[in-house]
Amino acid sequence: MVAYLGTDLHPDVLETWTLGRTFEWGNPKHPPLMGWMARIWTEVFPLTNWSMQLMAMVNAAAGLWVVDLIARRFVTGDKRIFILLLLMLTPAYQFHAQRFNANAVLLSLWPLATYCFLRSVQTRAPFWAAAAGITAALAMLGKYYSVFLLAAFVFATLLHRSGRSYLTSSTPWVSAAAGLLTLGPHLLWLAETGAPTFDYAISHALADRLTSLHDALNFILGLMAAMSVAALTWVLTAGRRLQRARDDFAKLDEGLMLLLLIAAGTILFPVLTCLIVGTDLPSLWALQGLFLFVVPVVASTSFAIERFYTVNELVLVAMIASLAVTVGAPIHAIYRNKHGYEEGRNFYSQAAIELTRQWREITNTPLSAVSGDDNLAFAAAFYSPDHPHYSRPFAYQYSWRLPRKTALDHGWAALCFADQVDCLAWMQSTSARAENAIQRRFEVHASLLGVPGVSRAVVSLLVPPNVPQPYEDLSSIDRIEAML
Repeated sequence: MVAYLGTDLHPDVLETWTLGRTFEWGNPKHPPLMGWMARIWTEVFPLTNWSMQLMAMVNAAAGLWVVDLIARRFVTGDKRIFILLLLMLTPAYQFHAQRFNANAVLLSLWPLATYCFLRSVQTRAPFWAAAAGITAALAMLGKYYSVFLLAAFVFATLLHRSGRSYLTSSTPWVSAAAGLLTLGPHLLWLAETGAPTFDYAISHALADRLTSLHDALNFILGLMAAMSVAALTWVLTAGRRLQRARDDFAKLDEGLMLLLLIAAGTILFPVLTCLIVGTDLPSLWALQGLFLFVVPVVASTSFAIERFYTVNELVLVAMIASLAVTVGAPIHAIYRNKHGYEEGRNFYSQAAIELTRQWREITNTPLSAVSGDDNLAFAAAFYSPDHPHYSRPFAYQYSWRLPRKTALDHGWAALCFADQVDCLAWMQSTSARAENAIQRRFEVHASLLGVPGVSRAVVSLLVPPNVPQPYEDLSSIDRIEAML
């Protein structure tokens, strides 16, 4: 909150909230679960920056809690604490987690799915079998990248000593049935809509072989960098006792071996897919799986973790957090106040409030639909007191299609930054289509605790309604037609 004191929420967070304004079984860009979670959260908490930041941190904390559920099956005492503190030395549960989007939502879903899968393999109980299938499906509804976790489950089962008895039991069939039932409505939506979400995923694929090799290498190096502080801390803690690692791994618990095989699968399958299909592969897509390595490494040791080392690690985590809050975050806030962000998040709430003020000047109806630059449109929907609907269908999010006259007749507005050539050209074409369009230009100014910062010009286009019925009162069919 200190780092972003003079700015608004990241566009990913605003988009997530926008996706969840209606409970749909899918959308053309992302699976629906993150939108559902944001919608449920904002039914209880207000639409503010701190509320959405709190949701992100609660999600990360829930992920750590489930990791502890896994860890306590193999270790007790200080080792449990040590595992969580090692994970707190990675960027996954703080910096990566603070932006709630399709990546961050997996911080809680992957540990939950893994925990239920471990319990189902170990107990063969119908309850845990069903839970494994349901949570695996939820991970897929969070982000399709979770297919690598599911593939890792299969991979680990095939290589594990108890895999044969597990596969010949009814447990995997119960899990598969529960998972398919959970995914059923989304699969039906994909079939009915032509699977537009896959089109978005495929847009990140088909790179050349050299680019794929470069991405795969960066993926591995990025994960190593993310684990570097935690790994160094573990080496210093274990010291000469690391010499026992080979013997300890030779006696590895069956559950820990299963966990380690899952961890290997979550790295192996993305890398192979990247090399074969040519997909993008940022390392941040895999940060939610770091616990799969930390738990087996610590839990496999035959030696005890003395309280001295636990206290030292706790002090290290606290020192890093304190430095981040008192030094790093203020420097970041001051720098961004002066230099701004490319996406313009210094100005989102200002632009939304000014757009609403201009709209109220020319009409006595609430602003019901907003478009233009996606980031500004998401911001207007979130920060405007009218909370207009984002009126640009996600299927056409990356093309500048003109709004139909139906949408314009019911009242409509758009925002562009004055330096966005494509957006302004689209705005001019839209203005020519609307008989009563009003175009204005205004300045927005960043500020940090009263200290003025960077400025930027914004252009608004307002089309007052020609019909009395506001956008949000339309039937679902008419609303879709208006959006198109």
